[in-house]
Amino acid sequence: MDVDIWAWVGETQQQLSEAGNVGLAMALGDLPAQAYEGRYPQLDVMAPAIAQQAEALELPWLEFYARYWHLIGRIGDRAQGAVAVDDAKQLLAFAQREDVRECPATPAAAEAMAIAWANADGPGHATERLETVGAFLEDMSPENPAFSGLTTQYVAALIDAGKAGEAVTYAESAVERLRTAGREASWELGAESARALLAAGRAEDALTALQAASEFKPDDPVAKEHRDGVRRALILATLGRIAESVDALPDLDVVGDHPRVWVEWTEAVSKLAGSAQITNTWQLGRVVRQWIDYFGMMGGYRARVELALVAGDLALGRQGVWQARLLADLAESGTAELRESGELAERIAALRAAADGAQEPAAPGPLEERVGLFDAADGFNADPEKWVGWLAPLSGDDLEATRRHTTTLGFLGYPATGADIYWKKLVDTGEIATADGDDVAYLTTLLIEARQDERLEQMAAMLPHAAQYLALTRLHSARERWPEAVETGEHAIAAGAGIDARRLLSGAAQQIDQNARGAQVLLEVLDELTEEDTWRMIVMATSAEDWETVRKGAAKIGMPIKSAEGPIEEEMGLIRLILPAPDGGQRQVLSIRTGPATARLALPQPRGMDYNAGDLVVFDPQLLEPVPEDPQEQQNFVPPFAAVRILRPGGYTSYFFDGAAPSEEDWAEFTEVMAERGWPMWVYSDENYTITHPSTGESLPGVFGWVAVPPNVSPSEVDALLDDATERWVHPLAWLDLAREIDVEVERHERIVKEYGL
Repeated sequence: MDVDIWAWVGETQQQLSEAGNVGLAMALGDLPAQAYEGRYPQLDVMAPAIAQQAEALELPWLEFYARYWHLIGRIGDRAQGAVAVDDAKQLLAFAQREDVRECPATPAAAEAMAIAWANADGPGHATERLETVGAFLEDMSPENPAFSGLTTQYVAALIDAGKAGEAVTYAESAVERLRTAGREASWELGAESARALLAAGRAEDALTALQAASEFKPDDPVAKEHRDGVRRALILATLGRIAESVDALPDLDVVGDHPRVWVEWTEAVSKLAGSAQITNTWQLGRVVRQWIDYFGMMGGYRARVELALVAGDLALGRQGVWQARLLADLAESGTAELRESGELAERIAALRAAADGAQEPAAPGPLEERVGLFDAADGFNADPEKWVGWLAPLSGDDLEATRRHTTTLGFLGYPATGADIYWKKLVDTGEIATADGDDVAYLTTLLIEARQDERLEQMAAMLPHAAQYLALTRLHSARERWPEAVETGEHAIAAGAGIDARRLLSGAAQQIDQNARGAQVLLEVLDELTEEDTWRMIVMATSAEDWETVRKGAAKIGMPIKSAEGPIEEEMGLIRLILPAPDGGQRQVLSIRTGPATARLALPQPRGMDYNAGDLVVFDPQLLEPVPEDPQEQQNFVPPFAAVRILRPGGYTSYFFDGAAPSEEDWAEFTEVMAERGWPMWVYSDENYTITHPSTGESLPGVFGWVAVPPNVSPSEVDALLDDATERWVHPLAWLDLAREIDVEVERHERIVKEYGL
């Protein structure tokens, strides 16, 4: 995106702030970092909010900016495919509107469109990618900031179109054109040039090109290191330089959060799997299976098929014959989503043939003893992939073997296969109506994981009422259909379904703010509750202000409460409450715990926040950090908890102050005055904050912060107290917003702000 857009960003931040939209202004400049750094929960909240605000303010360039970064956050590192294609098309159409097209960043919409198509089915959309990107590149000068990114996508499309040689030539020409224009290619363009060389069978040249690209500045600096490592490892593995490839390959815990590199990483691992340095384990197979499902959900159709084929080869390397066959079936079904399948049919046939000719691992004992051997196996060292093969001959006939076989299949990422076997054993035979509760629960879990909702509902209709409604409640909870989960949960409890139904119902009730019912349904079986259940009941009862139930829960867990009735208002020490920030992030606010699950915020918060000092907050009493083991650290440890909701606002109002830091004596007196009034005050500046002396120009230590006052204090009283408390200071303190609010000495505060550079 053109750097010129940042001028617009800065101006709009100021406009939003002046309009009172402090949170949006704070978030605006952070959108690119949210996209690159993987702060997707923030991005998914803030980008649409900013786009909506931009539309309301009639700032189409800003709307484009917000929509673009949200899309990049989805199609970049997250590698979303078909699920993002329509949004990419809409952004491209938006960029062509008359009031948007002159924005220097609009070519980025074509780049985003090409990426979304590539994520869905690169070869299948190669023609559209070349046409769309080519139309923008046709008359574009290398001086244009969009040139390098668009060229990268054009090269990628040529590779996927099977024109690797042409891609190499195009990339090299583009790099030279950039150099002639006095600009440097991006790392992404250099890395794509290396991929083109590798596809053309020139692995040595690919390694040289990637090494040269390491000197280029990346568009996505956060991702460069692991992307470079993956591509380098793949090239080195292709060259047979195994040790160097292993050294270059990022660990699984590094790449696990970056779907964009999963296919290349797995291809590299597949080439290294026969070496002593890389262990081809069932854990690897399970992870890759999860990646396959991810691409299935995100519409990464080509990646799903490619991963299935590579995973099949890896499975054969572990003697996972059954798994290789299932992966071949998965790859074949996945080709139906592709616009161009090329040689995939031959590769699938080759995988099946290899599976048919592979040697099954030797069983640990005779067939009749395998259930017992499974139960006796070391749960830490046992290989679940092998046990799936060993239990298969019994599964579907012997119930004990079926339980172990199908649940292990689900654990390894094949719940649909496990559900099919269980279904034939219990449902097709009609035995499901009298089946053990564990078997119904196992099959329910498999069907939920396989997303076979209609099948689960069909099964539920064959069950007794308690089991029927319990299964449906599990389904609704898994799909986050909370009202339906409450309704079926009520039926399950009425039919005698037990504690599991109560847990599901209470959890669903909490989600839709039916806290009183959620707490009551647990209170009815208080003696059966675990500590975790009891805390959940306490949180919901607190939210409903059912203090009698809170006391009963506290008594069960052994937490003393001094008062016998009414709201619980005690001082139980300091805690840190974690609350949402306007930019989608989090804030830690020092608070005083007043009850088992309540705390009162102790620090004033800036204007524009949804909470402030004096607010009574319900929190989840599960610690977010472990208590330090060191006794000295324990003394200074303030436990952090997640806020759940504001129970009762304190009605406090915050006022901002800013200026030169006074002497220690003056500051001590100032804080004492605030404490006497009971006005929470907090300094947000640190020792690095300095201001400018208006006469000498020298730097002075500065101080800024907020003071919060209760609802019975008028703004005029605050102004008078601040004026009185600071009148003898060497340098004046400014509280411009307060002065403007009451229209008192506004010019004086404006002058202080200007003269001291506040």
